[in-house]
Amino acid sequence: MNKRRTSVFKNFFNSEKTGGILLLICVFFSLFIANSDSRLAFEQLLNTKLGFNLGLTAISYTVSTWINDGLMAIFFLLVGLEIKRELIGGELSSLQKASLPVLAALGGMLVPAGIYFAINKGTDTASGWGIPMATDIAFALAIIAMLGKNIPSSLKIFLAALAIADDLGAILVIAIFYTEQIHWEALYIATGIVGLLFSLNYFKVKSLLCYLIPGIFLWYFMHHSGIHATIAGVLLAFTIPIGKDKTISPLEKLEHVLTKPVNFLIMPIFALANTNITFERGMIEGLTSPLGLGIIFGLFVGKTLGVSFFSFLAVKLKLAKLPTLANWKHIIGVGILAGIGFTMSIFISILSFSDNQQITTAKFAILCTSIFSGLVGFIFLKSLKNKSFPETETT
Repeated sequence: MNKRRTSVFKNFFNSEKTGGILLLICVFFSLFIANSDSRLAFEQLLNTKLGFNLGLTAISYTVSTWINDGLMAIFFLLVGLEIKRELIGGELSSLQKASLPVLAALGGMLVPAGIYFAINKGTDTASGWGIPMATDIAFALAIIAMLGKNIPSSLKIFLAALAIADDLGAILVIAIFYTEQIHWEALYIATGIVGLLFSLNYFKVKSLLCYLIPGIFLWYFMHHSGIHATIAGVLLAFTIPIGKDKTISPLEKLEHVLTKPVNFLIMPIFALANTNITFERGMIEGLTSPLGLGIIFGLFVGKTLGVSFFSFLAVKLKLAKLPTLANWKHIIGVGILAGIGFTMSIFISILSFSDNQQITTAKFAILCTSIFSGLVGFIFLKSLKNKSFPETETT
């Protein structure tokens, strides 16, 4: 009996669905805290500064910053490792397959921004056109992970690559249009560290510490440059060596080490810290304002149309190929899931407006649309089940 219980728990813990379930539990728990008597104490905790002294300089950030810029950089590192592995010998190893998520992400940014701007043109909320451009990679991947074998694993790689390209695009938009100042000296140092990391790869250095230690400094200087620090995780991932023989490469070792901490610790903490939206009077009415409608139609309709149409054009023009075993209904389902904007969208809304009421309206619209997109996308893809797909397909 004890062995059976241990086996059941082990299977549950190892299931990729578990991370998604835990993430959703944290979302609802965070919403509960934000609308309870513990709200102020929780906000105070997130605003508490934590740091340490390195002698020449002191590093001190709020708990919220450590989570969103620090822990999420580790999440992006893991996703970047998975993308690189697929680029080398998997679903993204050919130019046609690799170009599909990039072009889909482009459509998923341009169409939502266009819809939002068309609705808000001439208003004082027109500056928020960047809000519906971003897909929340953590939540989108959590939802698609819960589908398990109902969809081909190539579709999960497609969504991950799309969300990465989407987030990188959003980061560029923030850097160009929403960043008041870029600290070029820090950016130059970060660029130099990236060059060092690629040099280590070129000279076939395989010690992970030789990459991770400079990676910490890369995160620090990227953060101080004014560009979103999570991009450091992606850049670091692309410098980690991967072998083509049967031996376990440094990339595979690091990916194995990071998978469970990211799925069962980092993503739930992230959800807990970022879903604390307090419901206020007037929020429902705000959904029918140009700001609310721009976000709702931009994220749900714009993402679905943009991802699906640009993917269709890319395949028909023979610029790309569909993921292995995937069909057009799968692509539409991914487009719906791309409407989960959440974190980056909330971040851009804070940068877009100075009025607290507008920020609150934007947050509520993002939350409602993200939940709706997640539910509709999950149900839609679940309904397509006609066979059980293997976890890994050959390419």
